[in-house]
Amino acid sequence: MTADTVIAMEHVSTRFGDHTVHEDIDLRVVRGEILGLVGGSGSGKTTLVREMIGLDQPSAGHVSLFGEPLDRIDAEALAALRNRCGVLFQGGALFSALTVFENVAFPLQEYRVIEHALIRDLVYMKLRQVGLDPGVATRLPAELSGGMVKRVALARALALEPELLFLDEPTSGLDPVTAQAFVHHLQGLHRELRFTAVVITHDLDLMHDLCTALAILADHRIVAQGTPAEVAASGHPFVTAMFSGERGRRVFGAMAP
Repeated sequence: MTADTVIAMEHVSTRFGDHTVHEDIDLRVVRGEILGLVGGSGSGKTTLVREMIGLDQPSAGHVSLFGEPLDRIDAEALAALRNRCGVLFQGGALFSALTVFENVAFPLQEYRVIEHALIRDLVYMKLRQVGLDPGVATRLPAELSGGMVKRVALARALALEPELLFLDEPTSGLDPVTAQAFVHHLQGLHRELRFTAVVITHDLDLMHDLCTALAILADHRIVAQGTPAEVAASGHPFVTAMFSGERGRRVFGAMAP
């Protein structure tokens, strides 16, 4: 494992009773990469991410996060590693009874002992960072558009200045124009903040525009991994079906099989 390896999964298998989700998965995520994790419904993408962050343990194999083996560290060390991560949940998952300000401030109040004035300044900085006017701070989530919910959730995910960001279907539920603007903003934040990211997605445009690498889950395994061009040329039936359709050819052009 190199110093640039942020996540390492070695021979990971996941089973629930007689049901096999993953079988002998090897996966590396390197520093600064935006890895798109792609697979059909029920392929175990979310389960794999939960194992990456130590919320679940695989049935076999090993997972390391920032070079630390997750099966051999105590709860305090695991909590410290998770504080280096941020999560953007599908649908935003904002606390409906809390204002925008309170949602973004939540991780700062929960995990950092800092003065209220500094929390206030950090919340407003994060809102501006994701392209929101600080005037939205007093609104409740129900008063926000879908795109604004995503941006508030992103501000909350970035509150602790994470080195590693997990994004679960970040463009789901957004119209094409709003989705494109959100992806463009993520590109800018990645250039500015230099975080590493793992993105669960089915969005071909997001794969093309945002992801520097893809990992394809099918048949319980990672069947293709590499740049989008390398993955498109892998020849696996699931990959071929994804990239050779009308939309795949339109988005990826000559890269499609």
